[in-house]
Amino acid sequence: MKHALPRHWTGAFVFRVAILPLTILAFLLTEPAFHMTGVAQAQEVRERRSIIDMIFGKRKKKVAPASNPVVRVKKPRRKKNVSTSNPSVADTEVTVAKQPDAKKILVIGDFMGSALADGLEMAFANDPGIVVEKRTDGSSGLVRSDHLDWPQTLTTSIDETKPALVVIMLGANDRQQMVVGGKREKFQTEPWKAEYEKRVAAIIDIARKNKIPFVWTGLPAFSSPSLTADAATLNNYYRAKSEFAGGEFVDIWDGFADENGKFIATGADIDGQPVRLRGSDGLSLTKAGKRKIAFYVEKPIRKLIGSGLPAISALDPSANVDKAIIDSTIANVVSVPPISLVDPDLDGGDQLLNAAAVPKASGNSPRDRLIEKGETVDPPEGRVDDFRWQPASKPAG
Repeated sequence: MKHALPRHWTGAFVFRVAILPLTILAFLLTEPAFHMTGVAQAQEVRERRSIIDMIFGKRKKKVAPASNPVVRVKKPRRKKNVSTSNPSVADTEVTVAKQPDAKKILVIGDFMGSALADGLEMAFANDPGIVVEKRTDGSSGLVRSDHLDWPQTLTTSIDETKPALVVIMLGANDRQQMVVGGKREKFQTEPWKAEYEKRVAAIIDIARKNKIPFVWTGLPAFSSPSLTADAATLNNYYRAKSEFAGGEFVDIWDGFADENGKFIATGADIDGQPVRLRGSDGLSLTKAGKRKIAFYVEKPIRKLIGSGLPAISALDPSANVDKAIIDSTIANVVSVPPISLVDPDLDGGDQLLNAAAVPKASGNSPRDRLIEKGETVDPPEGRVDDFRWQPASKPAG
């Protein structure tokens, strides 16, 4: 006779029989933890957190003994040997010592004037007879006299530096309201224009009273179309007042704009190579851009005050002149025998080639017709693109 278990034991008995192997398995897997003591036991228990770790175990990481810590030593990098004979790698810029009596160029202006001063320092770095005095304020202008009073500042700078020439570049910050007669006037209103012209003239009058020649440098194009248009308008004020007072106005617009007069960030440098001229903000100038502005201003400066180099008479050995200055002068002298351009013995003839007068063109040039009226020039007769109707020729006979 089979002995049957009571019905109320059946469920509990099956559950206990099923759970028993799992309990034993968990005990065996966690048993090594009971033999650990201190920090090692706590660390091992913390590492076994998941069921997968409890069943299959976790791969232990090898830890270096505390008594012998592993220290990684970085090997020093080997310095590359740079040959100074290669001008593309080595810095070949040489600064010439300035003469004690060198002529001083006083540069005033805003952040654009500061860029111009940096460019002029590069332009005259090897000229011992010219020194650039930079007196600029990046946030200044002719509108906010409460920030900086330029007439008073220019007077003080002239007294301190005793310049031979004043270079001015202002206006980039002047597109704002101006207080005129105790009232705020908006940009480019009639009272604003009248007051602004007076302030431009006041700067020029200070240079004239001190009998110092001056060069006013115009503003370039900017990335903002509205700022570009306003800069062109302000340049008209600077040009008119400068030329009326007998000064020099330098227009740099074409050097920083395309053929349509619009802003360009990349263009040709002073050597004709394509470079980045303007900063990412569309306002500032790169090193090449600064040098390019100075390139435009350098020519009128040399015309007004000379090159700063000693005269040819200084090549006399008895003259008390620095040898370095003499060598720099000799390097700039090229001996060319004089040749008469009307000498008939040059080519064995007595008449110039193509001496006939050039016929005068009638009407506008093809370029003017294309740009102004949109008209193209008729192609030569018989060319493949000549589509004009030709009368049919009569058959022979």
